[in-house]
Amino acid sequence: MSLTLGGWRVDGVDTGRFWLDGGAMFGVVPWTMWSKTNPPDDRNRIELGMRALLLRGHGRTVLIDCGAGNKWTPKLAEIFRFDNAASDLERGLAAHGVRPGDVTDLVLTHLHFDHAGGLSRLDASGKPQLVFPAARHWVQSRNLDWARTPHDREKASYLADHVGPLGDAPGLTVIDGPEEIYPGLGMIRCDGHTFGQQLPLITGPEGSLFYCADLIPTLTHLPVTWVMGYDLNALLSMQEKHDVLQRAARENWILAFEHDPKVPGCRVKLDDRGRVVAGETVAF
Repeated sequence: MSLTLGGWRVDGVDTGRFWLDGGAMFGVVPWTMWSKTNPPDDRNRIELGMRALLLRGHGRTVLIDCGAGNKWTPKLAEIFRFDNAASDLERGLAAHGVRPGDVTDLVLTHLHFDHAGGLSRLDASGKPQLVFPAARHWVQSRNLDWARTPHDREKASYLADHVGPLGDAPGLTVIDGPEEIYPGLGMIRCDGHTFGQQLPLITGPEGSLFYCADLIPTLTHLPVTWVMGYDLNALLSMQEKHDVLQRAARENWILAFEHDPKVPGCRVKLDDRGRVVAGETVAF
């Protein structure tokens, strides 16, 4: 089911599944609480989706994030339990009648491997090559700088064969802070999870959709205090999440979840104590 907002047709793109440590995904939240909704496997990993977003309109075909790709050694593939049995980036696009060559713009929320790994593939010599060589590649300047020289805290998430090919992208477009890049398609920058995460907000007379990426990775992460152990600055993440959720409740946004394996999105509302809680679920 597609949505139409501001002249954009909006579809979710299934690029596959993977599994990460549940404790890391929920930080200080006790296992007894998060495991009720996100049952872990025998290694304490929980299932996560990699749901990209496809926008078509205004003469553009825009892909927001592109999953983890397939440049993985058997060891790493096993650690992260990558699962492309049902779909991958190319099949996910094909389900909507789109080929990689049709994509005019790739918006990267940030360059962690599970969001940007699909921007390149290995050629016959083992060198990474761009999957969308003709597309404009949009990234925040702060995130690109951080990804190219990552701190030890995050270097396992910013991998050279995902980040490096961007230097060869003729359409690399670096922006700094909030910006509307096309009519009805704007970016909100957040810095709690990692420096320079840009989160798309699609707006039109029909309403608004906010792509949460790693600010609110799953429906289970809606409570403001439920932030990831991966976040660089948990307090900042909480403030950014609070501000987004309050606005989403006031303006009846759809929140699109990149990592929830079952729920594509939902609206939110205030309960009788003034807390933001999930409302109706939304499929797209």
